[in-house]
Amino acid sequence: MSDQSTSSPSLSASTPPSSVPSPELGKLQLNNDDVSDEDKKEALRLKAEANKAFTSHDFNNAARLYSESIEKNPNEPTVWCNRAYARMKLEEYGYALNDASHAITLDPKYAKRIIGARAMCYMQILRPQQAVADFKKILVLEPQNETVRSQMVSTQKLIRKIEFEKAIEVEGEKDPVIRCREIIAEGGCEVDASYAGPKLPSEDGKYYMTQEFLQQMIQWFKDGKSLPKRYAWEIVIGAHDQFIKEDSLETVNIEEGVTCDVIGDVHGQFYDVLHLFSLTGPPTEKHYVLMNGDLVDRGSWSIEVILLAFAYKWLYPKYMYINRGNHEAKDMNRTYGFEGEAKHKHGEQAYKVDSCLFFNLSEPVPLATLVSATKPPSTKGKEAILSPEGLKRFFVVHGGLFSKDEVTLEDIRKLDRVGRQPGQEGLMCELLWTDPQEMPGRGPSKRGVGIAFGPDVTKRWCTLNGVAGVIRSHEVRQNGYEIEHDGLCTTVFSAPNYVDQSGNKGAFIRIDAAGNREYTQFEASPHPPMKPMAYVQGGLGSLMM
Repeated sequence: MSDQSTSSPSLSASTPPSSVPSPELGKLQLNNDDVSDEDKKEALRLKAEANKAFTSHDFNNAARLYSESIEKNPNEPTVWCNRAYARMKLEEYGYALNDASHAITLDPKYAKRIIGARAMCYMQILRPQQAVADFKKILVLEPQNETVRSQMVSTQKLIRKIEFEKAIEVEGEKDPVIRCREIIAEGGCEVDASYAGPKLPSEDGKYYMTQEFLQQMIQWFKDGKSLPKRYAWEIVIGAHDQFIKEDSLETVNIEEGVTCDVIGDVHGQFYDVLHLFSLTGPPTEKHYVLMNGDLVDRGSWSIEVILLAFAYKWLYPKYMYINRGNHEAKDMNRTYGFEGEAKHKHGEQAYKVDSCLFFNLSEPVPLATLVSATKPPSTKGKEAILSPEGLKRFFVVHGGLFSKDEVTLEDIRKLDRVGRQPGQEGLMCELLWTDPQEMPGRGPSKRGVGIAFGPDVTKRWCTLNGVAGVIRSHEVRQNGYEIEHDGLCTTVFSAPNYVDQSGNKGAFIRIDAAGNREYTQFEASPHPPMKPMAYVQGGLGSLMM
């Protein structure tokens, strides 16, 4: 049986929400005497079912069952703690923080395990100082816990490194691309004579990309080998020169006979990316590819993934498109493994320049893409929201929509992204971090960064901007994609069996010249015995899983 399946956009492959918000504490019974023996028994049964689901990596159902157990008996700290762990697996760190903190209020004596969960959440949402405070609390309770002590020391080193890097940053610092070009011109980045891998072609002293080299590079990577630093620089600079020409909101028109495939998060899962490209086909004049952010981190082949994507961008700048995700950011790369991987594969000494090149390159990558049909809709049925020209347009963005209604496509196009990191608030942050919710209106982020937006928010924004739908990524979907918000918001996720434990399918979306969408699902591919997060620095990898 083929691992590929397609379905009509009218058929939802949706999964239940990853988990529901925490029950309102004010509505819960917090006195153990008020909980009947029958409810306590049922709560224990639900907890046992949730534990089975968690062990089977069915984290959505685990979170749901823990929530049902809490509804029956809200006084059991282990259930709150277990739900925190399930939500962490679903990357719902904001919710998980609340659960962990509430468990501590229920039973301070049970704090060792719960504080550890909360410390992990703080690390995940880039608040290492608060994680250190929790590590210290654990060590007061368990002074001989060398694992926690090691994690605390590693986190303190990370904090000092961040503070040092901020201290040495100077206004007007030379652009890393310019600096790399200077080093190359000075002869400081030559290919070693002993290198026996694929040769990047050159003419009159200038390198250029070819399909032949690209295929040889893929095989070189599959053989477990790295490119010379010079070739990596040339690929990154070649892609940079294309990105810098593009707007923060890039427009891609799909002409007659052309299709565009939208790919979600791939997170350094190189062997799944190779399988994915075997399904989509490479970028060509009749087939565009749009990667919707989060190319790196977590998976342990992020260098290979980003060099492959950038090589395609350099070779086919008008057929290959890339949006920025929340993991195309310095602080995320430092925490989730890409920085450590770059050091390992390109050398500690070279890393200072390499890191500037890779991490600053993400800044000119567009924040979103408007994929526009060029033919009127070909199917009748539910009336779509069309552009002023009567065409379907899809707003493709990594995260989602905004904390205010009046944001226009032109506002996004004019955003100054170059030289900027997304931060914790504002339009750029929201483009990369927000998530949809089932409830109307807006709510707090389950991640602890950004917001959640409801179906009414999506409809108002699409109507205002003449957009037929939002296509976003950013979240695991068990079936690889999910259609929600009455068809106006679709999530696509392209990293199957995410971090080797989620058991999800991957998917991509194909859009044609009339704006029709076709959804293709695929399973995970085998890969060499390298665990996810293998290059997270300072022994913090176990905290990130």
